[in-house]
This record gives sequence, C-alpha cells and structure tokens, in this order.
Amino acid sequence: MDKGADRLRWTRNDALVAIGAAAADLVGFSLGTRSEGMPLTLPAAGALVAAAMCLLARRRHPAAVLAAVLLLGVVPNLAVPDPSPRFPLGLAVALYSVVRFGRPAVAAAAVVLTVPLASVGQGGTLLPAGLSLAANAAAAALVAGAALVINRWQREVTANQALQAERAVAEERRRIARELHDIVAHHITAMQLMAGGARANLAHDTEAARGALVTLEDSGRIALREMRQLLDVLRAGDEPDETPPAPQPGAADLERIVTESRLAGTETEFTVDGPVRPLPPSVGLTLFRIVQEALTNTRKHAGRARAEVRLTYRPDEVSVEVCDDGAGAPPPLARPATGTGYGLIGMHERVALQGGTMEAAARDGGGFRVAARLPVPAGRGGEGGEPHR
Repeated sequence: MDKGADRLRWTRNDALVAIGAAAADLVGFSLGTRSEGMPLTLPAAGALVAAAMCLLARRRHPAAVLAAVLLLGVVPNLAVPDPSPRFPLGLAVALYSVVRFGRPAVAAAAVVLTVPLASVGQGGTLLPAGLSLAANAAAAALVAGAALVINRWQREVTANQALQAERAVAEERRRIARELHDIVAHHITAMQLMAGGARANLAHDTEAARGALVTLEDSGRIALREMRQLLDVLRAGDEPDETPPAPQPGAADLERIVTESRLAGTETEFTVDGPVRPLPPSVGLTLFRIVQEALTNTRKHAGRARAEVRLTYRPDEVSVEVCDDGAGAPPPLARPATGTGYGLIGMHERVALQGGTMEAAARDGGGFRVAARLPVPAGRGGEGGEPHR
C-alpha cells in the first residue's frame, strides 16, 4: 500500500470516529435539554458537529484539535442555561489523542487545562459549579489513564516484536552454525581419511590411490559448494545471485554419504525398507544430516567399526537408524554416550524442529546407535517436495 492509500485509510477511520462522536454528542445533548424542558438550538447543534469534525485532524495536530474542541464546546454550554455536567465524546477523543500521540509535557498540560475549560458555562442555581468541575476532572483522568495504558501496551508489543526478531536472527545463526559444523565435521574428516588412504596405497596400488583422490576431490567440491550456500545466506540482500543455488541434499543423497563412508575405510551397509516416496525438503535434509553426523562420529570414535544405515518409509512417518559395532573403539570418554556432543545436540534440535523423536546411546553389546523418527503425513512431499532420485 502506497503512502497516499495509507493516508486515505487513516482519514476514513478518523471520519468514522468523527461521525460517531457527532451523533453521540447530538443525541446526548438533545436528551439532556429535553429532560430540562428546553429545545436543542441550532448554534448548539452546529457547535457540537463542528467540534466532532475537527477530529479528522486529531492524529496530525492533536493539540490544535483539542483547543478547537474546547472552544466550540463552550457554545452549547452557554446556549442552555444551567446545563448538567457533560464531558462530550468529541472532547474525550481529542484529549485521548493528545495524551496518546503528544509529548508527556503537552499531555499533562492538556489534562490540566481541559478540566476548567470544559466546565465553562456548566453549573448554576440547580447544580453547584464545584460538582461540575469534579465530574469533568474525573472524566479527564479516566480518558488520560486509558491513553496511558494503551501507550504502555503499544510499547510492550513493539518490544516483544523486536525480541522475536532478535530470537529469529539468533535461531538462524544457530542453524547456520549447525550446518557449518555438519559440513566441516563430515567432509573434512572424510578428506583427511581418504588422503591418508591415498598416501598409503600410492606406492603399491595406484588405482586405489587414484580412486581415493577422485573421491577426495569430489568431497572437497561438495564442501565448498555447501559452505558457499551458507555464506550466500549470510550476505543475502547485498546483491542478486546470477545463478540459482544448488538444491539442498536429502534422503536421495544418502547413497552418496554411504559410498564416501566406505571409501574412507568404514564398512557400511545401506538398507531401504518400505515404498520410497518424495519427502518435504526439510525432512530430507534432516535425514541427510543425521546420517552424515552419525557416520562421521563412527569414523572418528569407533575405530575399525562396521556401520549399518537403515531408512524406513511408513505411511505417516519416515525413520532412520545408524548403528555400528564399535570394534576397536577408543576409550569411552572419547565417545559421547548420552548425546552431549555438539553434533548430537544439533541432531536433536533438527529432529525436534520437525516434530520427531530421536535416540542416541551406546548399545549393550558394544557400539553406538542413532535412531530418529520424523512424522510425514500422507500426501506431503509432492508439490515442492524433495525429488526422488
């Protein structure tokens, strides 16, 4: 919405307020004069309507509008002898606007001046002027208090919105930190192991060394690409990208992770149960990162272990399980058994964001097990979902 349309919207709202105030004040004043056996005079009605129409500018010039409403309010008070105490709705809206939108000093002065000015012409033989003054003071205090409460509520809403924005930024930073951790922990570890294998086989098995170097190059290229995507997120908005970003990895890329694990020296078995179907991108990425982190932990902490990855598709969920036998594993302190490592915390957070559950603990017979279950209702994953490859 452009500025002109926004200004028109506020003018329309203010017009409704002005019309409502004029109608309420006319009806109230007419009923008051009739009860006292006096007719509603044209000058009094015109002054009430003119005072209400001043409210159209109450947001841009609240103090001037209040002054005009106070001056016009004297006319109906003088037109009817001995009127009962009144605090017109138009005057209440004008005073509210000053307290709501004006500076504190101006608001305080407006409240102090409104009480005596609104009482001009009120009170007489049937009604003491002091009672009229007290009634108007109570009404002014009530209006100012309501405006102050609204101001405080508005400040709290603004502060909460700013806090939510800060939390969103912090959550995005944590997500990027997890992504960087997953990329570095997996790819750099795999590259180190494959480089060591290539060096060991260089003298007597050049084909194995060549295969390890090719996989090492591919892993480095993937790591650079994924890190570049995260850096693009950090600098988003600086300049438009000329090329579309590569798709995020998903469940269809698990075979590649398993192959890299095998080439890095860990005997890894991969099994898929159930009818394969496309998954939402966030679910596919979560499965990919869980398997990536679990196999990285196996290579780092379990020594010459065997690993098994099992992906299971069910009608309303998908689950993944990564187990190893822990053969030749280092001492227990070198391997987290209760999910206290940063990588395991990241996996738990990813699963929780998808509304799933996860277990990560040592196995009774030796080794380690990571299992996660993610809800995927039937029908999700088609439109805009992760492609099946």
